[in-house]
Amino acid sequence: MSEALFDVAIIGCGPVGATAANLLGKNGLSVIVLEKELDHYPLPRAVHLDHEMMRLFQSAGVIGRVAPDMVATDGHLHIGADHGVIRYMGTVGKPRPFGWSNDYFFYQPELEAHLRDAFAENGRIALQLGAEFTTLEQDDSGVTVHYVQSGQPREVRARWVIAADGSRSPVRKALGVALDDLGFEEPWLVVDAEVEGPVTFPALTGVPEGADLQRLSVMMCDPARPATVVPGRGNHRRWEFMLLPHEDDAVMMQPENVAALVGAWMRQVPHRIVRAATYRFHGLVAEKWQVGRVFLAGDAAHQTPPFFGQGMCHGLRDVANLAWKMAAIANDGADEAILATYQPERDPHVRGVIGAAVAAGRYICELDPAKAATRDANIRAQAAQNAGETAADLIPAITTGFIAPGTPAAGTRFIQPILTDGRKLDDLTGQGWRLFVHTTGPEGAIVAADLPDNGAVMAWLDTYGADSVLVRPDHCVFGTGNPADLIAARDALLKTRQEIAA
Repeated sequence: MSEALFDVAIIGCGPVGATAANLLGKNGLSVIVLEKELDHYPLPRAVHLDHEMMRLFQSAGVIGRVAPDMVATDGHLHIGADHGVIRYMGTVGKPRPFGWSNDYFFYQPELEAHLRDAFAENGRIALQLGAEFTTLEQDDSGVTVHYVQSGQPREVRARWVIAADGSRSPVRKALGVALDDLGFEEPWLVVDAEVEGPVTFPALTGVPEGADLQRLSVMMCDPARPATVVPGRGNHRRWEFMLLPHEDDAVMMQPENVAALVGAWMRQVPHRIVRAATYRFHGLVAEKWQVGRVFLAGDAAHQTPPFFGQGMCHGLRDVANLAWKMAAIANDGADEAILATYQPERDPHVRGVIGAAVAAGRYICELDPAKAATRDANIRAQAAQNAGETAADLIPAITTGFIAPGTPAAGTRFIQPILTDGRKLDDLTGQGWRLFVHTTGPEGAIVAADLPDNGAVMAWLDTYGADSVLVRPDHCVFGTGNPADLIAARDALLKTRQEIAA
């Protein structure tokens, strides 16, 4: 086979594939993106992301494009069968250690357009529309991807392939990768609407002071009909209604039934239904995320119940994990073996969050009134012990892979304080590997005492009793401790060409 023409071929140009292209392109890799549709999907699908994704958009150089269309919101509220609050994961008045609000809602067609527009600024990114994947072959030096475009068979050669081609993933099927079913499947009707006024909520009790129902994702855990009301940007709102056991998908999607469900929340407020579709909310994880030089990412690798809004976030974390490792290999001669840490890092992380979402889904979907009342009492008792929790607290640390195990904070997300001049930490330090030290360190280290961050990084180091912290390009902590030891541990894992030659 000939040498690879591109460093990476990405199959699928939704938010995950497009973000992957921007991250890789900004790091100097050549990228081709194959998208079977001629234009991005015109209706909203994903609606939520969190602070970590905003930071990744910083890394990809697209934050200036996407941030103006993001709507920062105030968290999540779960309402019990008695219409009283059972769980509140709010962020009003709380610190923002990562530099961004915890929760944002967006309109996916706008986000996809912004991400694609950034391709021209982020290096050598070729976008092929109307390019439908058919098959692939791979060898020791690369992958040949076959696709059809304008009725003609075509092929392209790349060193690696990232399959971000959705839950039905033709690439995953071509590779013969099975999905591990985590035992959750419930039918829901998802309705998007443009509304010209506030959503009308029933009388609720126990709503925390300062909580704005119009700025919260509100989950009604009502055994009569579990439902979610989700804010959006501008006048966009989303409702998700659980279908009851006797209800038929096609019947419930009829305009008159959709109108009746949404109308109960509108009470004379003008609104227009944009889309109504039924979904099976699943908990699924691919058994293999890497097959040779091909990597599954996003919905191709995992499907998450939407109860904490982490589905798309998972996919963006996937490609951020791959992008810095591929860049280290292509640009710095790191050993390709570091890509074998992809699934060990991401799989337990995804399963942990899916587990939390499935657990929430099971209590949300309870249809027995007596069991729902018992559930409400139990969750209120648990919430009292976890007062102040936010959705960010659900995200676990990386526990294995490309980290310095056994060092405090290894695998956690590193902070991004806002600086005294209004910028964020990454704007000052740049991207890539960063070594933060207390007061002195090797050449190239960032001295915490010199940062205009009101002592935030210094305080972080003090919290963990650390002389220094080495932060990965995806903003995860590699490890803490002695600076020289951290650098040596990282370089031993990277195994640069020079070290291999020696």
